[in-house]
Amino acid sequence: MISLIVISGRSGSGKSTALNVLEDMGYYCIDNLPVTLLSPLVDRLSKNYDINKVAVSIDARNIAEDLALFPSVLEGFDSANVASTIIFLDSASPTLVKRFSETRRKHPLSTSERDLREALELESHMLDPISGMAALTIDTTSLTIHELRDEIRTRVAREIHEFALLFQSFAYKRGVPVDADLVFDVRCLPNPHWEPGLRELTGLDEPVQKFLNDQEEFMDMFTDLATFLNRWLPKFEANNRSYLTVAIGCTGGQHRSVFMCRKLYESFESRFSNVQVRHRELNARLKN
Repeated sequence: MISLIVISGRSGSGKSTALNVLEDMGYYCIDNLPVTLLSPLVDRLSKNYDINKVAVSIDARNIAEDLALFPSVLEGFDSANVASTIIFLDSASPTLVKRFSETRRKHPLSTSERDLREALELESHMLDPISGMAALTIDTTSLTIHELRDEIRTRVAREIHEFALLFQSFAYKRGVPVDADLVFDVRCLPNPHWEPGLRELTGLDEPVQKFLNDQEEFMDMFTDLATFLNRWLPKFEANNRSYLTVAIGCTGGQHRSVFMCRKLYESFESRFSNVQVRHRELNARLKN
């Protein structure tokens, strides 16, 4: 059985970093593989029993017509011999523009008639056949290189078919995470922001946790969310979903969503072997 990971995404989103991590984890890695060579590669490796883990990067440097063939190529593999997983990396367009400006790199699709923003839009369209099949989408907008490496190690480089569950808090004022599978809004709950002495604290601090635990509405929503997830997470897992991101949002991503994610993490960490929690806005604050 060959374990095949396809890494894709727009230029500047971190594909090379992800591929380097997988190479360090023992994967046979190839960057910028033409789609038409994917089948011959798998056929060749199936005859070499020393290589059973392979990761390839496929991106917009491919011929556009070949990218459209990707779904049929992947579906042509015998599932008894090839276990494939698609990981799609992406970032907000302004972040990608900034990264290209800082590194002074040229986008592979930019020309004298097509500027960087137009190239990014075209690239997104070209990669639709791959992004639509992704088992896991990782938003690298606010991730450092080190955080992306950790993300790949914890969510991808483990046994690939192990169900990985991530609880992520976020601020609605900064947008819903693009890699979220399920999104829940807790802005209707009492807000510690307006309580004396709690504004500068976070949902990781005991006074905030005590305040929220004492709120009947908060506990009711926690019970409802836990009940919903208890019922439906096994269905996702049984449907061959390897990754699931549950995003919980409040206004500032500091109090209510953080503590709700923490409580859900504690509720489910004993049920699945790979459960994680991430606080998008708190992580961003720590970098500043």
